[in-house]
Amino acid sequence: MINVNKIREDFPILNRMINGKPLIYFDNAATSQTPRQVIDVIVDYYTNYNANIHRGVHTLSQEATDLYEQARAKIQKHFNAKHSHEIILTSGTTHGINLVANGFSSLLNSNDEVLVSALEHHSNIVPWQMLCERTGATLKVIPMNEKGELIMSDYNDLLSKNTKLVFVNHISNALGTINPIAEIISKAHAVGAAVLVDGAQSCPHVQPDVQALDVDFYVASAHKMCGPTGVGLLYGKEEWLNKLPPYQGGGEMIDEVTFEQTTYAGLPHKFEAGTPNICGGIAFGAAVDYMNAIGFDAIATYEHELLEYATNALSEIEGLRIYGTAKEKTSVISFNIEGIHPYDIGTILDKMGIAVRTGHHCAQPIMDFFKIPGTVRASFAFYNTKAEIDALVNGVNKAKMMLS
Repeated sequence: MINVNKIREDFPILNRMINGKPLIYFDNAATSQTPRQVIDVIVDYYTNYNANIHRGVHTLSQEATDLYEQARAKIQKHFNAKHSHEIILTSGTTHGINLVANGFSSLLNSNDEVLVSALEHHSNIVPWQMLCERTGATLKVIPMNEKGELIMSDYNDLLSKNTKLVFVNHISNALGTINPIAEIISKAHAVGAAVLVDGAQSCPHVQPDVQALDVDFYVASAHKMCGPTGVGLLYGKEEWLNKLPPYQGGGEMIDEVTFEQTTYAGLPHKFEAGTPNICGGIAFGAAVDYMNAIGFDAIATYEHELLEYATNALSEIEGLRIYGTAKEKTSVISFNIEGIHPYDIGTILDKMGIAVRTGHHCAQPIMDFFKIPGTVRASFAFYNTKAEIDALVNGVNKAKMMLS
C-alpha cells in the first residue's frame, strides 16, 4: 500500500509554485521527478568521490570505481541479467538502440527483413531505417488497430525465415499500450530472429525479468525511473554482445593499441568508450534502490487506480476523445477536444500550474494513423494524487470553455 503523502515529501520539486499555483506534474512519460534520496547521492559523489574510474591507483579513483560497479550490479539484479557484464551503461535508451543498430550493420544483407511496430517512438524507427539503408535490408511494420493495440495476426504473417530482427516497445509512450512482448519474443525466436525491446516507458511501472522474457536486448533510461538524465542501460545476452563490433573507439574499450592493430577489451568495457557519466551511473543505482523500496507491485496497483479514476473523469467531458484504449494499458492518457488544438489546451493548463505534454510525442506515425496533429498527454506516477486529477479535469473544462 502506497502512502502517497509521505512519498511526496521525498520530491522537493513538488513544492514549487508555477504561475502562482502549486505544481501538478503530469509529464512523467517524458521524465520523472527525482527524489531527495537520489539527489543526495549526486551531491555526495561530487563532494567526496569525484574521480575517473577503472584507471587510477589512488584512493578516490578506486572508491569511485567501486561505487560505479556496485551500481551496475544493482541494475543487473533489478533486471535479473545473468551476468553483470551484460549490463552496458549508456547515455540513455536512444544510445542503446543505436549501439545495437550499428552493430547489426555487419550482420545483415539485402535478403534480410527487420520488423518494427506501428507504436514506436522515433528513436526506435529512425535507427532501423538507417540500418536498412546501409545494408539493403527491408523494414516492415507491425500494424495497430483503433484501440492502439498491435494486430498480432499480422505480426504472425510478417514473420519469416528472412526476419532477422524485431524491435518493439514494451509500453507505448504516446498511448500507454502494454505490448505482449513475451509472445512477440517467443514467435520471433521461432523463426531465428533476435528481439530488442525498448523499455523506456515500462521500467517506471514494472520490473522486467530479462531472463524470464528470454529477450536478446533490452534498453531503458534512468531519468524515467526517478534517476538523472544522461544515463541508461543496454542489456544484451552475452553471446549477442560478443558478436557485435564496438560502437565507438576510444579509451577504456581497448585491450592493446599499436599503430598497426588494436584489440578490444571484454564486456562490458568493449561498449563503454571514454569517461562515462560516473555520477549518473551511481545515481541510477540509487534510483533503482528507491523504487524497489516502494515496491513495483504497489506502484502498479496505485497507478492503475489513478488511470481508471482519470479515464472515468475525463470521459465525462463532452467532445473529449481518448486515444489509446487498449485492454492492457499503463498510466498514460492521450486525448483531444474536438475543434481545439492540443497545444492551446496545454498552454492554458500550464497557466494553472498543470504540466502536461502536447504534440506528437516523437511518435508521428501514431498521430498519422489517427489523422490528428497530436494530443494532450497526461501521464501519472506513484507520487501523483486523485486531487491533482480533479484539478486537471477542472482545468480541461476551463480550457474548453475559453477556447470553444
